[in-house]
Amino acid sequence: MQEQIIYGRNAVTEALKAGKAVDTVYVQRGAGGIGKLIALAKESGAVVKDVSADKLDELSGGEKHGGVAALMSAAEYADIDDIFAEAERKGKPPFIIIADEIQDPHNLGAIIRTAEAAGADGVIIPKRRSVGLTATVFKTSAGAASYVKVARVPNLVDAIKQLKDRGVWVYGADMDGEPFREADMSGSIALVIGSEGSGLGRLVRESCDKIVSIDMYGKINSLNASVSAAILMYEIVRVRNR
Repeated sequence: MQEQIIYGRNAVTEALKAGKAVDTVYVQRGAGGIGKLIALAKESGAVVKDVSADKLDELSGGEKHGGVAALMSAAEYADIDDIFAEAERKGKPPFIIIADEIQDPHNLGAIIRTAEAAGADGVIIPKRRSVGLTATVFKTSAGAASYVKVARVPNLVDAIKQLKDRGVWVYGADMDGEPFREADMSGSIALVIGSEGSGLGRLVRESCDKIVSIDMYGKINSLNASVSAAILMYEIVRVRNR
């Protein structure tokens, strides 16, 4: 299986806690406050190596790493059945996030982080024209990518049809939709977030049961994809807990 580097103290710690296949943990010589992380790494059976700051900069591609990086097996993707099984385990209607061609790893990482915090059962992404579970996604998710089930599917439209066949109501987020507060975002639900530049793809949009929008009161008429996702996810949480 292909291996990849993840970096950042939170990302590495959560990967170790989640039992991911971490082969080697690299720590910066002289770095403080990482004793517990090192102990956790050794307990998991990972090799711990002291390296220079320059080596960590090289491993992280120049991104901020906090003095820690790890070599681990490439993320194993879940499938849609796994996401439904997670909802069944919780005893609640499915709550699923669909990311339609999100290409910025920071955006996908932030969406996964919020999805985990909001109690979503999983995230679905397409195989083409979308970032996958890269090291930067793990870092930006602050470790949430170690816990959230992420399914990577060949065709989002087909995946949406599968969800609808299983009783899930699919909401797409777009500027010209119905105000989200007026929508009944309860029960089994999937929320589709469009790409950073062009929003929802035409066929994906047509596959949604309803399109919802976020009220805008300033001069800027759109929000970052991960911010929009967070607002709508927590509206779903509010309705589900009502």
